[in-house]
Amino acid sequence: MNATPEVLWSLTEAERSGTPLLVILHGYGADEADLFSLAAQLPPEFTVASVRAPLQAGPGFAWFPLNNDLGYSVAAVTEAAGYLEKWLDGVRGEHSSVSLLGFSQGMGMATTLMRHRPADYAAVVGLSGFVADAAGDPFFDDAAVAALKPDIFWGRDQGDPVIPEAAIESTNTWMHGHVKLTKVLYTGIGHGINAQEIAHVGEFLQFKVLNGK
Repeated sequence: MNATPEVLWSLTEAERSGTPLLVILHGYGADEADLFSLAAQLPPEFTVASVRAPLQAGPGFAWFPLNNDLGYSVAAVTEAAGYLEKWLDGVRGEHSSVSLLGFSQGMGMATTLMRHRPADYAAVVGLSGFVADAAGDPFFDDAAVAALKPDIFWGRDQGDPVIPEAAIESTNTWMHGHVKLTKVLYTGIGHGINAQEIAHVGEFLQFKVLNGK
């Protein structure tokens, strides 16, 4: 892995100080440019940082390798989370808070980061993705998560053709036992994002982070 990731920023370095930070984590096979256009559709108070995953995957990049059945190694998940966390620790001091937005595999990363150090994040947005199976790994401090009950927005289409039903069921069970969940279903977006969903994400971030509810 590179020492530090490639990052697209919505604001110049001089404009970022004291702003809330929203970190965008793309899906498998994409890159930091894939979701960067969302920044313009979210509350302007945020500095948005869209981060490139460290592993080459086809034409793009991945946070961790996936098998044909979308299976993965928990060790690879935690290694990628540690990589991201090291970068985050170098930038978070500039900002009033840090929130995470992950799409697909990026949702697995965003929720893994939050499960390691839940007090570090103001809110998490997960779109068309899943929560990783911790498999007993102590990196995942789910007891701390359950005690804190962090705010999570989870948006998806019940017709999503990519995320396996078993992963959805386990994610749903985990969410209801650990977090303060805002869950919204969208018809017809498949494995994607639409304008209505991003409007809801903007409202969630405004209410939970900027208004501090």
